[in-house]
Amino acid sequence: MFYYLEGNVSIIGQNLAVIDINGAGYACMTTMNTLSHLEVGKKARLYTYCNVKEDAFDIFGFYDLSEKRCFEQLLGVSGVGPKAALSILSSSTPENLALAIIGGDESALTVAPGVGKKLAQRIMLELKDKVSKETAALKSGGYVPPSGDAGMPGAKQRDAAAALAVLGYSQGEISAAMRNIDIAVLTVEEIIREVLKHSVK
Repeated sequence: MFYYLEGNVSIIGQNLAVIDINGAGYACMTTMNTLSHLEVGKKARLYTYCNVKEDAFDIFGFYDLSEKRCFEQLLGVSGVGPKAALSILSSSTPENLALAIIGGDESALTVAPGVGKKLAQRIMLELKDKVSKETAALKSGGYVPPSGDAGMPGAKQRDAAAALAVLGYSQGEISAAMRNIDIAVLTVEEIIREVLKHSVK
């Protein structure tokens, strides 16, 4: 399977980018966020997810790995297909979506076209369950965020770790990333962005 596609952007359409690689145009379904980084005629790299079925071979492309990971996490929720996942990620950035999920803010999901209250609740429930499992894995692996009030380093660390779990980061990746960030001077959102910025692509 393709890990990424790199070439010139030849066409941009609604939730679509065509990447020209040596004269072959690869149609990648994508989000509004990814499209905002692309320009026709300019070179781009899209990290891909391939959906193979009996009658189709669909390619989904993303500007960065955090968006791809979030897309895959959403597909893991029962009842969420590629169309709904793209709609959600077109309405929110991965980090904001992750924070909304751990904060129980359904509006971050229902604002996406085609996503109703019941589906939003299912996404919240299933991804929060994943966060609980990742938190348990973090503790068993020796990573125990210090306790603290909201806004204090310990609380920010826990919230950021939970959000990163929603984005598909493993307990090992989270604990390693946290060691290199000055938690005290950053907000939860900034901590998440720093981790995403320095993630290996």
